Amino acid sequence: MPLVGHPGEGTGGCGDGCACGAERDDDAYECGLDPALAQLLTDAGLDPVEVEDIAHMAIEEDLDGGTDITTIATVPEDALATGDFTAREPGTVAGLRIAEALLSVVCTDEFEVERHVEDGDRVEAGQVLLSVRTRTRDLLTGERSALNLLCRLSGIATATREWADLLEGTKARVRDTRKTTPGLRALEKYAVRCGGGVNHRMSLSDAALVKDNHVIAAGGVAAAFKLVRQEFPDVPIEVEADTLHQVREVLDAGADLILLDNFTPAETEEAVALVRGRAALESSGRLTLATARAYAEAGVDYLAVGALTHSSPILDIGLDLRAEQ
Repeated sequence: MPLVGHPGEGTGGCGDGCACGAERDDDAYECGLDPALAQLLTDAGLDPVEVEDIAHMAIEEDLDGGTDITTIATVPEDALATGDFTAREPGTVAGLRIAEALLSVVCTDEFEVERHVEDGDRVEAGQVLLSVRTRTRDLLTGERSALNLLCRLSGIATATREWADLLEGTKARVRDTRKTTPGLRALEKYAVRCGGGVNHRMSLSDAALVKDNHVIAAGGVAAAFKLVRQEFPDVPIEVEADTLHQVREVLDAGADLILLDNFTPAETEEAVALVRGRAALESSGRLTLATARAYAEAGVDYLAVGALTHSSPILDIGLDLRAEQ
């Protein structure tokens, strides 16, 4: 499938904060990615303009205002090659279309892609995920930035899938937190979805989460809840509870979701019995793969796992070059 990827052509350009230095007219601006690729990103719940911006910033970071000196010295300008993005270990893949987007902004000519798997698919070691044919210089210049994103996001998806598999058969879902890499939150939360998890709020403005410091500042957990409800009557409110007494307080106040912080599985069962479905419940803290099933079987709706995005190891993926004679 041919895709044109040249940020200087047509109506291309970047969004706010792009490192490429191009000026933009906000009224006339359109995403510079191939329309078909942009639509695939949109369908996945991603903003193609944001993806394009990240792609430009990643490439600019790698070039640092200069050029790829090794590639220019060793590769003829007109050389073509096919690169196979290949899994080095088994896992769940995420970020393939994002890798395509990054290559499309570095490639100076048309390039062709062959998609062998889709985001969210389980893959095996040695399996080819994506093949790209384009100028060899462009492919090598974009290789590391594309792999950085693809390996990172696939690592998150792989870790999330392990949690999701453990919870299968219960009503509980694993979900992320805001412990994400600055600038990559939308992509990392997308990777969680690819792994079978669900997303918590994307930002501080999506929903309220009353935590211990808010409780201290407001003078009590029920008081904190009431202040948020008064100021923002239409937003969902989650309240962190450290004890069963606090669970009773916020339940009586009308909380939509109660976060059970550092409860044991036995204490979690008590909280579930106390709430009796009048609010959703989320377990947080003390959660490991070894204990995940016990918390899920206690009857909570969610397990909050910040490690999905802040501590997941990458999935090892490499680029195997097939040079053309």
